Amino acid sequence: MVFELTTYEAYDFANRRHIGPSPSEIAQMLETIGYDTLDDLISATVPDAIRQKEPLDFGEPMSERDALFHMREVAEKNQVLTSLIGQGYYGTTTPAPILRNILENPAWYTAYTPYQPEISQGRLEALLNFQTMVSDLTGLDIANASLLDESTAAAEAMTMAKRTAKSKANVFFVDENCHPQNIAVIKTRAEPLGIEVRVADPDELDATEVFGAIFQYPGTYGHVRDFSGAMEALHENKAIGIVAADPLALALLKSPGEMGADIAIGSTQRFGVPMGYGGPHAAYMSCRDALKRSMPGRIIGVSLDSRGNKAYRLSLQTREQHIRRDKANSNVCTAQALLAVIASMYAVYHGPDGIKAIAQSVHRKAVRLAKGLESVGFTVEPNEFFDTITVEVGALQNVIMKAAVRNGINLRKIGNTRIGISLDERTRPDTIRAVWAAFGVELDYDSVKKREYRLPEAMLRESAYLTHPIFHMNRAEAEMTRYMRRLADRDLALDRAMIPLGSCTMKLNATAEMIPVTWSEFGDLHPFVPADQAEGYSELISDLNHKLCQITGYDAISQQPNSGAQGEYAGLLTIRNWHVANGDGHRNVCLIPTSAHGTNPASASMVGWKVVPVGSDAHGNIDLEDFRAKAEQHGDNLAACMITYPSTHGVFEDTVMEVCEITHKYGGQVYIDGANMNAMVGLSRPADIGGDVSHLNLHKTFCIPHGGGGPGMGPIGVKAHLAEFLPGHPEHGQAVGPVSAAPFGSPSILPVSWAYILLCGGSGLTQATKIAILNANYIAKRLEGAYKILYTGNNGCVAHECILDTRPLSDSAGVTVDDIAKRLIDSGFHAPTMSWPVAGTLMVEPTESEPKAELDRFCDAMLSIRAEAQDIEDGRIDPKNNPLKNAPHTVADLVGEWDRPYSREAACYPAGALRVDKYWPAVNRVDNAYGDRNLVCTCPPMEAYSEAAE
Repeated sequence: MVFELTTYEAYDFANRRHIGPSPSEIAQMLETIGYDTLDDLISATVPDAIRQKEPLDFGEPMSERDALFHMREVAEKNQVLTSLIGQGYYGTTTPAPILRNILENPAWYTAYTPYQPEISQGRLEALLNFQTMVSDLTGLDIANASLLDESTAAAEAMTMAKRTAKSKANVFFVDENCHPQNIAVIKTRAEPLGIEVRVADPDELDATEVFGAIFQYPGTYGHVRDFSGAMEALHENKAIGIVAADPLALALLKSPGEMGADIAIGSTQRFGVPMGYGGPHAAYMSCRDALKRSMPGRIIGVSLDSRGNKAYRLSLQTREQHIRRDKANSNVCTAQALLAVIASMYAVYHGPDGIKAIAQSVHRKAVRLAKGLESVGFTVEPNEFFDTITVEVGALQNVIMKAAVRNGINLRKIGNTRIGISLDERTRPDTIRAVWAAFGVELDYDSVKKREYRLPEAMLRESAYLTHPIFHMNRAEAEMTRYMRRLADRDLALDRAMIPLGSCTMKLNATAEMIPVTWSEFGDLHPFVPADQAEGYSELISDLNHKLCQITGYDAISQQPNSGAQGEYAGLLTIRNWHVANGDGHRNVCLIPTSAHGTNPASASMVGWKVVPVGSDAHGNIDLEDFRAKAEQHGDNLAACMITYPSTHGVFEDTVMEVCEITHKYGGQVYIDGANMNAMVGLSRPADIGGDVSHLNLHKTFCIPHGGGGPGMGPIGVKAHLAEFLPGHPEHGQAVGPVSAAPFGSPSILPVSWAYILLCGGSGLTQATKIAILNANYIAKRLEGAYKILYTGNNGCVAHECILDTRPLSDSAGVTVDDIAKRLIDSGFHAPTMSWPVAGTLMVEPTESEPKAELDRFCDAMLSIRAEAQDIEDGRIDPKNNPLKNAPHTVADLVGEWDRPYSREAACYPAGALRVDKYWPAVNRVDNAYGDRNLVCTCPPMEAYSEAAE
């Protein structure tokens, strides 16, 4: 018998994973737009002058099975030893319910930053728990909802101190017992700002000469000191005191707030987040109430909704870079929301008694280890410590270090004669025996006294922490699992619906790509292990960098920046270092279009540059004559220009190469923001059109999940002449300073992007870009007429996003962009980007992940909203009491009294809303003004929850 072979119609598994529309749907969409083929559409959209000449070719795309098999082979080249290196990174255990229900759950890892609070109540509550945990442990009034890592948090604290101190000094004091990476990142941040950093013993602090000081608690070598006296001296001289504190140690030790600290920073990594070769981990920052408006990062607050129920939201957003631009407190954009959620759940899971028990256990093990070493004559310092000791070993250092590795243990080499050892919650009796053996100590483990403490008596913590009932809930797994599920159900993430945010590229993170993230070989490596133990990571990073160079046209990549904003800063710093090396350190002007991301001007200010804005023409493009005039005006001092391509208006500008040529003519470098690389991969390379530096949002274009506002990765690509000025790291002996705590930023999420590229291949990546452009043009075509498409290219096409002009509705019907955003929630959608880059508009980016049915559902919802606005215009419905003004509607609106002049069905089931799987927001419209007037940023009492439920 002869069988006829059946084939998929050019619709392979790779396309099913990342490309939403089927071939037949693609044909239908092209017909709607008016093109015969996809290539015809691309030719009409992307200028020929910027098209790359050779296609991307990484060989054939891998199957899931082959890709995971290959990645497992690479992962196994990493050697997972027990690392007792410390230095801010510790072994920890992620409770299984948290691992499965949060870290591996797309309901949590595919969510967006909670700018729409009504559909973010779950993660907002979890982040409020995080803030409460941090505020309690540090003894300070208010905390933010996470920063990128401890070292960058330390640098942020320094600049915050500079902004808020009344001292006129320009010196920042750094405790020499701070972790080396913290000192290095502080120095990197300080140098372009002209801040003098003085590193010394805390006893040498002269508070009259500084505007602020930071101390490590406990110190990197284990010392536990009370900094109360230093704080008093700083305050007497109008300076700011900062403590970098280990949150687990704070379960036993006096809090920074009780010492008089103004600011506390640190990492919550050891609260259930794997080391991951350096990240991602949620850093924290807390401060006195008086400083809250100067604190960088996001702050979750408590407000009310339109029916008077408790509701959470982002507070104090006027401090942020999208409002204040170059005057912002920081360029911080991506937080580490997913990791902050995990850390907060770790605290909920264990409660205060559990956290204290873990801290006590770690300390007792450290004491037992120290006593064993002392019993055979080793000198152990300090005498009082929490989890870290330093051992004087003289000429035996290398012998002991090698013996420890043979026993499966990594220790910390300090100078030429000392060894550091830091214990953690995963330390077992066998671990201690293996360390003793490396030192040549043969002891019966049980013979060493078990319960002895070496904490300073005067510094034992007496104040309570984690007192809120949420940290005392029934921690039975059933209740914990249901709590996490309840919170997830209050959110809207990509596992439920399209999130069509322009420039944010909320596309699918394929399951197969997420699997390696939680493999032990990637998750359990300390960032400072010997290189021969991280050969798998080395191979992964090297191959990923090579492929990213092919995609961008750049010659070198740095993976160190752990967010897009951090990538901007690192890229500009690289340009600045190049100018300085060339004797052009005076170049300090950066040309930035007025439509640029808010992080662009904020990043420029962080490297000490002056921002000169460039206007847009009537078509939304860079005003070339204004650009030329300002480049000429500032020619002698021009450092760089920052542009986004395709433009923030969603158009491939024909003049981009001319903009680059003008910049180079006057001695500047071109920074091309990589936010819109989703429209370029496989079609155009930023280096080919004139870029010298770009950052790549791996959490956008290359599929690392947003996680509710982070993790992110923002590696930078550079031309060859800039390669030697890329961020370095002291652990690798490099002279150029680091911008992040770990040498490779947050490497444990790089397997996601590597897998994405392996699974797609060059052809799949290029097809993804084409479909992203197709989907955007399909939405633009379906909605034109109902809404004006604000900017288009020469042939009436848009790039991967389009701007809908909703301003006429405000004039004709009193319908604002906010009303439209909230009404979309009733249809089960996250709103597009609101009022940026043009106030009163919506910027829509569907990405390639969305199938035609989801695009049509969104378009139906938008057309229904236009029809409701028409009803207001025609006088058929009340202009102030209508579905748009009262949106969103909750399930509670289906019961009880109903006094509105439209039906409950019209309220709750508009076009686009699914009947069976309807998404219900947890609250009605949140009152932002009330939340800012009545700022509450820690968990409210449980009675408030009861009141809200009534």
